[in-house]
Amino acid sequence: MLAMGCKKPVPQPPKEEPFVFENPGGMWMPSQLAEHKSTLEKLGVAIPVEQLADPTAFPLGAVVSLGGCSASFVSPDGLVVTNHHCVIRYLQNNSTPEKNLLEDGYLAATRADELPGGRGARIYVSNAFTDVTDQILGGLGEIADNQARATELEKRVRTTEETCEAGKTGMRCVVASYFEGAQFIQIEQLEIKDVRLVYAPDAGIGVFGGEIDNWQWPRHTGDYSFLRAYVGPDGQPAEPAADNVPYKPPHYLKVASEPLKEGDFAMVAGYPGSTYRLKTAAEVREAVDWYYPERIKRYDEYITLYESLGQENPALAIKTASRMRGLANYRKNFQGMLDGLTTGGLADAKGKLEADLQAWIEADPERKAKYGTVLADMAALQEAGKERRDYDEAVGEILRGSSLLGMALAVRKIAVEREKPAEERRPGFSDAEIERMVAAMKEEVGSNYDADLERAVVKLALNRAASLPEGQRPDVLLEALLGAAATPPLDEAAVDKALGKLYGKTKLNDPAALEKLATSPLAKVDKSKDPLLQAAVSVELVVDDMERRDKEKAGAMASLRPVYIQALREFTGSTIAPDANGTLRVTFGTVRGYTAPGAAEPYAPFTTVSQMVAKNTGAEPFDAPESIIAAANSKQFGPYADETLGDLPLDFLADLDITGGNSGSPTLNARGELIGLAFDGNYESIASDWLFMPAVTRSIHVDIRYILWIMDAVDNADHLLTEMGVTPSLPAEGGAAPADTAGPADTAAPAEAAPADAAAAAQ
Repeated sequence: MLAMGCKKPVPQPPKEEPFVFENPGGMWMPSQLAEHKSTLEKLGVAIPVEQLADPTAFPLGAVVSLGGCSASFVSPDGLVVTNHHCVIRYLQNNSTPEKNLLEDGYLAATRADELPGGRGARIYVSNAFTDVTDQILGGLGEIADNQARATELEKRVRTTEETCEAGKTGMRCVVASYFEGAQFIQIEQLEIKDVRLVYAPDAGIGVFGGEIDNWQWPRHTGDYSFLRAYVGPDGQPAEPAADNVPYKPPHYLKVASEPLKEGDFAMVAGYPGSTYRLKTAAEVREAVDWYYPERIKRYDEYITLYESLGQENPALAIKTASRMRGLANYRKNFQGMLDGLTTGGLADAKGKLEADLQAWIEADPERKAKYGTVLADMAALQEAGKERRDYDEAVGEILRGSSLLGMALAVRKIAVEREKPAEERRPGFSDAEIERMVAAMKEEVGSNYDADLERAVVKLALNRAASLPEGQRPDVLLEALLGAAATPPLDEAAVDKALGKLYGKTKLNDPAALEKLATSPLAKVDKSKDPLLQAAVSVELVVDDMERRDKEKAGAMASLRPVYIQALREFTGSTIAPDANGTLRVTFGTVRGYTAPGAAEPYAPFTTVSQMVAKNTGAEPFDAPESIIAAANSKQFGPYADETLGDLPLDFLADLDITGGNSGSPTLNARGELIGLAFDGNYESIASDWLFMPAVTRSIHVDIRYILWIMDAVDNADHLLTEMGVTPSLPAEGGAAPADTAGPADTAAPAEAAPADAAAAAQ
């Protein structure tokens, strides 16, 4: 009984536990974000999740693809920000030994001074997403023959894309496969073809640390640059022209209004290329035992070749700059993959997961009936592919190395397909597509082809192929290209003579002759005396055989992989992110350091300008320009300084799930404001393409405050700051731009240049 005057205690609600977030990883499709609504709200996201899940609304609508890198609009006049390493081709195309923008950087003082991006420069703006799974997969499983199934799948995808593009100007439609072929999404993208270089900082900023610091932390690299999208006067995508006007994007990002600090929410939206988390244990073993070791060996050989060529010829050093950077990056990346899968134990972890999945299937008669042998069937297909893998790899390397041989094969295919009725042609060979193909080939040989470079690359590929054992060696291809000189071991003088004849007498390196051949009937192409076209007759037999075998495997996998994914989904009982496939994805988490394996102290999540100055040696790759060192030593950081750090932040870490293709992706805060750009990951994160590791997987970002400070205090880019809605507040150190600005002669219509894709880099 209560004493008189005492009140009964009021029941208190249970104390709410503080929200603790451990990022499980995931490159999420925008439509999947609704399933993370509770987590996003607890992390403080101020944007309604329904809006965030809409890829055409703000902020995702401001994020674009460059066809290998990601980027975002940051002004109403089509200004785009991305990574410095994503514009290497732009710098390369506008460089000469006397005026090397790759080293000095560039700043367009006016829009008339913005430089042509070159052939293949593209900005893709995604503006519609449609699920087309039923029309792609409906009834496909009823086709018993594997090759026929693969052919039908390919035909349906291409027909869907062509139907989508019909009657739409400047639109590209892509049907993308998700969950290993279990889902298909049609994506409509505005294809902007006039892309110009606006601003890239000195290499001592954009590439500070070089390959020594690549995939490492702490990092002090200012990896950023600016482009601009141009369209025709009617607002529609157009070929590069002097009277084109800046594109008006439906959405663009604004710079963060509050300083970033440790523990803050961070989100990256972009176009990641490839991950392998849904691959099988057999595929992991293939990567560990063969794929990565072979690629690393190949990259080492090509790096040595390009270094030698560059030392002999400064012009070739410029032409190979993009390839060299790509090769070095891939080489280090693949070594990290191999280390993570082997010494890091990820291959064993994948094997255990699959063993657990199989045990789960076996434990239930219904599951066994539904999923029974799917893992064993996929493993058998993988095992069968080993028989010809070295052969196929050698053929592929030679074909990638010789652009002219590729054109010879294309000329023959075009002639064959043009004689067929439109409805019977192979996918990709409509009249409009053939016209685009021919134009691209002409431009390639007219602006980017270098005979000395190609012959050196092909010679290396031929020597590698000839070194294979009999049965794996592509003898038919070697004989087609080298004739009597094809007998291994290859004689260097005989190979040089054979290649001299092959490349010295071909007309495929002449744009006019190439166009004439590519528009000729098959009978005339067959009669051509061009040595590369004659070689292509035998080579295409090799290629056709490879395509046939690839289709048989793809057709078999098309029926098995969706079953495997369904079993995995049911087994895990949780939402699964599809592997990256070059389409728009979102990853979210927090600004956060980490402790490296074996380290006593954790890494802080921020680096600073003062650390960069201390790291600077005045020699590559730690050779910052004098202007930034002087500005840093003056300590005039203005509004860009961080009170907590007592310095200017440079790069930062977050626990976000990114990979190749995310380069240049905007990093956003909880309000969708720009806080930085993703450009790399730590070494421990590399193998997360196979299995995400929350404790050590970290993304590396250049802080927007560092970018703005350089633009304001170092490079005289006040006009760009103003365009972005930022008020310049600091006098520029020395008053010099990163390079001489263009003169009136540079206002001519931009020409096109080769696409900066991974294939060229990864010979």
